[in-house]
Amino acid sequence: QVQLVEYGGGLVQPGGSLRLSCAASGSILSINQMGWFRQAPGKQRELVAAITSGGSTNYADSVKGRFTISRAKNTVYLQMNSLRPEDTAVYYCNADGTRQYSFNPFNSWGAGTQVTVSS
Repeated sequence: QVQLVEYGGGLVQPGGSLRLSCAASGSILSINQMGWFRQAPGKQRELVAAITSGGSTNYADSVKGRFTISRAKNTVYLQMNSLRPEDTAVYYCNADGTRQYSFNPFNSWGAGTQVTVSS
């Protein structure tokens, strides 16, 4: 089993900042990529940002220049600045990699954390 636990959601005013973190634990040999997705009410889940084990990053166009993803071993962070009401969503952490002992691949999701941007 691989578990992902997210921290850091909440209510913030437009223009404000929040930092999300997500820690992966369990039977992990290695993690290839970790990322953040979000889902707003009535919309599909979408990629926000992702980072590989080598440090390569990928961002949705809507967050480029405002959000920064970073990673320390099995923990991924999302620094969100200049937040807008349209950033309001449930943010989910995702990780894919290889399990320890069995060497089987895994792709796991966190339970999600609510981010609300409102005055």
